Formats: sequence, C-alpha cells, structure tokens
Amino acid sequence: MRHRVYRLLAYLSLGLGAAGVVLPLLPTTPFVLFAAWCASRGSPEFAHWLDTHHRYGPMVRNWRDNRAVPTRAKWLACLMLSISWVTLYMGGAHIGLLVFLAVFFCSLAAFLVSRPPR
Repeated sequence: MRHRVYRLLAYLSLGLGAAGVVLPLLPTTPFVLFAAWCASRGSPEFAHWLDTHHRYGPMVRNWRDNRAVPTRAKWLACLMLSISWVTLYMGGAHIGLLVFLAVFFCSLAAFLVSRPPR
C-alpha cells in the first residue's frame, strides 16, 4: 500500500511540475524533485525514467548528487513566493495565514538561496 501512495504522489507531483513548464505561476523544480523522491520509494522504474529524462534528469541528478539548485530556479521560486504572498494580501487573506505564510515562504527562500548553484 505504501508503494502505491508514493507512486501516486510521484505522478501527481510530476504532473504539477510539467504544468509549471507552461504556467508562469507554478514552479517546476520543487515538484520534479518531490516526484523523484517519491518515485525512489514507490517505483524504481519511474525513478529511472526521471533520472534519464532529457529535461528533468539533469535537475534531479544535480539535486541528488550536489544538493544544488540552478540559480534561475532560485530566482523564479523566490519571485513566485513573493507574488503568491502579495496576491493573498491584496485578496484580503486572514492575518494569521499571512503571518504563517510569510514565515514559511521566507524560510523556504532562505533554504533555496543557501543551496549551491548548479
């Protein structure tokens, strides 16, 4: 049962990552990395496919081998986090949610920026 859940999460995450290639507000890198992590636990075949994929493979291998995030992905992720927070603020989101997300987004951005460049 656990393998099925990981496999399902891997496919869903890769689907979101693939959508992020064409949708400007949806990030690709975190979803692909999460898909690779889930696939390694639920589907060795899918994990191998991701490792050897022409578009996603370098990203996955770079993270796995060096814990590195491409500079462009860092900038885009930070920009999208900022846009998301401002959109929620302008939309009148609850102050508790805004504070929580500000702390979470800043922590996530700090983590990303601290990773070595590709």
